[in-house]
Amino acid sequence: MPIRRDQETLDIARPEPHLLILTLNRPQAANAFNTRMGEELRGFWKALLDDPGDVRCIVVTGAGERAFCAGADLKERRDMPDESWRRQHVIFEEAFYAMMDCPVPVIAAVNGAAFGGGFEIVLAADFAYAADHARFALTETSLGIIPGVGGTQNLPRACGVRRAKEIILTGTPFGADDALGWGVVNRVVPLAGLMEETLAVARRIAGNAPIAVRAAKQALTAANGTDIKSGLAVEIECYNRTVTTDDRREGMLAFNEKRRPVFRGE
Repeated sequence: MPIRRDQETLDIARPEPHLLILTLNRPQAANAFNTRMGEELRGFWKALLDDPGDVRCIVVTGAGERAFCAGADLKERRDMPDESWRRQHVIFEEAFYAMMDCPVPVIAAVNGAAFGGGFEIVLAADFAYAADHARFALTETSLGIIPGVGGTQNLPRACGVRRAKEIILTGTPFGADDALGWGVVNRVVPLAGLMEETLAVARRIAGNAPIAVRAAKQALTAANGTDIKSGLAVEIECYNRTVTTDDRREGMLAFNEKRRPVFRGE
């Protein structure tokens, strides 16, 4: 299924071959996701899940310098009946779960505040870089709900259960340096260099053998919530898929010929 480019709430850019930049584009609302953005995010991630084509890495960021994403649009939800709330949340669930199932690596470039569901987008990515002024919070318990698109599951996997309990049960915001120290983000850089540094890493990933990268991501994901023997079984199944590829042969040939490999995903 092709990725639609005519989006109302998303900006989808292809700065170079094999790379996509997905920008949450509602800066007037701190890039909060309303129903329309949920539908567009669901369509975007499901298209990649069905067929990533030649896409090898995706960077997710927010429009502007103030916010990455403020979470769900609470103005839209202000007088929403319970049943409408549940129907809307199903859209969000399907979007986030498809993002977490994306076969190619996803990097979050956190350009500002990531609160509520916005923080959950960061946690749903494979890893994240943050601007030094970025702030994070899961404030749902102060609103009478709990994180509902992966936060209670992905956060403890990033920073440990005890820290995750502190973050979620208090709802207290924290800064980029704490996020780095707690394992929530991988790197903190000045805002001016955030996209340049993130794209450099995305480019490096895209330059590696795409079948091997996808297999490695699948095996790494299996390390969460499974015993070592089950994880090893997934790893060797993924490994064996790479052995018969033309990319594996190209990688070995290029190494011995002392040149850069040209991987075609075959």
